[in-house]
Amino acid sequence: MQKDPLFQPVSGIDMPRFAGIPTFMRLPHLAMKSSEISRVELGLIGVPWDGGTTNRPGPRHGPRQLRDFSTMVRAVNPVSGTNPFSLVNCADLGDVGPNPVDLSDSMERIYTFYKQLQEQEIVPMTAGGDHLVSLPVLRGLASNGPPLAMIHFDSHTDLFDSYFDGFKYTHGTPFRRAIEEGLLDPKRVVQIGIRGTAYGFEDVEWGEKQGVRIIRIEELFERGIASVMEEARSIVGDHPTYCSYDIDFVDPSFAPGTGTPEIGGPNSFEAQQVIRGLSGLNLVGADLVEVSPPFDPSGGTAWLGVSLMFELMCVLAEAIDKRRI
Repeated sequence: MQKDPLFQPVSGIDMPRFAGIPTFMRLPHLAMKSSEISRVELGLIGVPWDGGTTNRPGPRHGPRQLRDFSTMVRAVNPVSGTNPFSLVNCADLGDVGPNPVDLSDSMERIYTFYKQLQEQEIVPMTAGGDHLVSLPVLRGLASNGPPLAMIHFDSHTDLFDSYFDGFKYTHGTPFRRAIEEGLLDPKRVVQIGIRGTAYGFEDVEWGEKQGVRIIRIEELFERGIASVMEEARSIVGDHPTYCSYDIDFVDPSFAPGTGTPEIGGPNSFEAQQVIRGLSGLNLVGADLVEVSPPFDPSGGTAWLGVSLMFELMCVLAEAIDKRRI
């Protein structure tokens, strides 16, 4: 595919990377009402909202810092050689503006935005926000089709039923709700990296009863990334698949800027490797959530997060390009 100048990132050779407006990956910013929106194939979106956070807030500030650090990202993946900007038309589609005092209204706003993306056939790469963001995103993407498959990297299952005497919508419940609502096919859901102290095992037991494949961190390290990702690919097959990536999948020595860190996780290189293991899947969207800048003044967590977003962009662009054939 010939490069379209409109959808190319600004080169650091032409404009220093510390200068200019910090859009995602230095891409053009297009509003949903833009006359060019129909040409966008891969859209980057911020959802600066953490209304589902139950303990340490801060992910609402994630998208802004991720955008700033994304000016450091270059165009070509050093391992796969993929240049997502030459494969598909990419643009920064801005933020979904939440209502910080109304959880239901925020979720409706997010759903409406992603429903528009689904209707426009734009594949979303989302920067959260806490993990509850994924639920309205999935509502939008799965609104006109069968349940999606999902590969989920996290230290928590997010399959809890409720918090605080029956409250159903927190960053610990999105995938329980998504399965109940028929947005995800539980027999095509794989969760990788689960670990940490627990209130109990109700979430794991419920998930396994539905058919969710839960791979704890011990199994990931014992078997190795290649083996685990081969199994994950076999479970989702060629079904339309969503990838949700919580930054707390990564060990807090590499990603301290998150609300619910868990020790004993992968390093930053392993965090890249699992994404590269998604290559070849029929991916229809992805998110990177729970980057909380207040807990990492260095910005290192955001730099890791946006580097992982680039890895996700590469496999998403490959999937979009493959579907053209």
